Amino acid sequence: MENKTTAEQVIRLGLKLPPAPAPLGVYKPYLIEGNYLYLSGHGPVQDDQSLIIGRIGRELDIEQGKLAARQVGLTMLSTIHTHLGGLDRIKRVVKIFGMVNCTPEFERHPYVINGCSELFASIWGKDNGIGVRSAVGFGSLPDNIPVEIEAVFLLH
Repeated sequence: MENKTTAEQVIRLGLKLPPAPAPLGVYKPYLIEGNYLYLSGHGPVQDDQSLIIGRIGRELDIEQGKLAARQVGLTMLSTIHTHLGGLDRIKRVVKIFGMVNCTPEFERHPYVINGCSELFASIWGKDNGIGVRSAVGFGSLPDNIPVEIEAVFLLH
């Protein structure tokens, strides 16, 4: 049974989770080791299973990039929900590593990754929904997605 606080928060926020993506390579989408859940890098999967694509600073602006990072967060929640049966086992966000596909002159990577960080904080609160984080820029990402994020969570 899902933690009512988390479930109620997801409903209150009106969140709709996209389908959990299947691995397209030789890796696991998640791994539990001890009390930690590791999520592989996720991209912005939409409800129709397509990806948001485009480079920030070229095809997408900073606000579209932030929305893409939020969509990555929703995709990660979908993976957790699908494979762990809900979000109730998540105690806290430990770490987020955000990669931004952007032009060389783009410098606001942390602002973009805030799309995911703010989503997690709205679900688990500031104490448990915000962990340590890196936000860095890349010259390209798989399939020209604007954002890829991996994360570590502490489990109950």
